[in-house]
Amino acid sequence: MQIRQAWPDDASAVAGVYVRSWQAAFAGLVPQHYLDAMEPSREESEWKTRIAETRWPSSGVLVAETEAGIVGFAGFGPSQETPAVAEIGTLYAMPEAWGTGIGKQLMLATLTALGQADYTQATLWVLEDNERARRFYEAAGWHADGTAVQDTTGGASLNKLRYRRPVG
Repeated sequence: MQIRQAWPDDASAVAGVYVRSWQAAFAGLVPQHYLDAMEPSREESEWKTRIAETRWPSSGVLVAETEAGIVGFAGFGPSQETPAVAEIGTLYAMPEAWGTGIGKQLMLATLTALGQADYTQATLWVLEDNERARRFYEAAGWHADGTAVQDTTGGASLNKLRYRRPVG
C-alpha cells in the first residue's frame, strides 16, 4: 500500500470510497433514505474541486492506494474556529478494508503531514453514536474535548463530538 497526495484525477475513486464508507458506517445512524440517495457520480465534482483547491502543506487530501486502487483517503486543513489548529475533516476507507490497518496508516500519514505544516494541535468531529469510529480515534490518542454540536444530515438531529490531540 502507498499513501500519497491526492490529485484531481483521483476524484472519482475518492467519491466512491466516500459513498461506500458512508453507506456502511452510518447505517442506523443517518436516515437510510439519505444514504440510499448517495451516488459517487454526484460527489465526484465536489471532490475534484476540493482536491484541486488544497494548499499543500497546510491543507490537503491523502489517498491510500493498493493494487486494487484507492481504498481510503483523509482530508485536512486549518480549523474553522482556530486556523492555527488543524482539522481532519474526512478519514474514510472502503468497508472491506476496515480492520486491515489502512485507517491507522492514513491517520499516521495525516498527522505527519500536519506536523510538516507546523500544526501542533488537531481536531476532528465524530458522531456521538458512532462507537466504531470513536474507538478507532481513541486508540489513536484522540479524546473528546467537551465540545458538541447538532448536525441535521438527512433531516435527523445528530450529536457530533469534537475530538482533539497533539500532532506530535
